[in-house]
Amino acid sequence: MASLQDQLRGLVYSTEHGDICPNCRQPQDNCRCAELAEQERLATLDGIVRIRRETSGRKGKGVTTLSGVPLPSTELKALAKALKKRCGTGGSVQDGIIEIQGDHRELLKAELERLGYTVKLAGG
Repeated sequence: MASLQDQLRGLVYSTEHGDICPNCRQPQDNCRCAELAEQERLATLDGIVRIRRETSGRKGKGVTTLSGVPLPSTELKALAKALKKRCGTGGSVQDGIIEIQGDHRELLKAELERLGYTVKLAGG
């Protein structure tokens, strides 16, 4: 990682190439930082999908989160859409974690096992 001075002095725009990525110092058209981050996220997964119910930071409202799904981000969004439709609720995908509104752990576990994933119920 570059020092703070190097980060602050970095080039962010060039009249020749346009916007410059602050991380790899390449033009935005040639930047591969997002792809590399996605590959790194997929490499760290162990193949087990963990389902947990969370309420912290949500004003008491519960959501079911699915983490560790070994899919690229585009396929992850498609899976999230299908699961939300199956549960009949809303939700989102944030940082590789699928969030579905409400407590649907058992339904999601059955659906993911039917799709061929190894599933664990995590948390309390």
